[in-house]
Amino acid sequence: MPGSHLPGAQASPEPADPNRIKAQVDELLAELGAPRAAGPAESTEVGADITRRARILEQAHDVLVDALATVDKI
Repeated sequence: MPGSHLPGAQASPEPADPNRIKAQVDELLAELGAPRAAGPAESTEVGADITRRARILEQAHDVLVDALATVDKI
């Protein structure tokens, strides 16, 4: 089964629900908000914002990978 090699993969995954997946990804992407413009004194804050945004995008990616792992390939 695709994705069975991933950590935390379930033995019998629940089928992918497109509406649930879209809602989860939309919720995560809504957390991104607009990127902030940075001045010279804000480089640490911008670095933290980039790290936060990368974490959110990684979570959205994980949702999509998990969904793909539940789809049977014919």
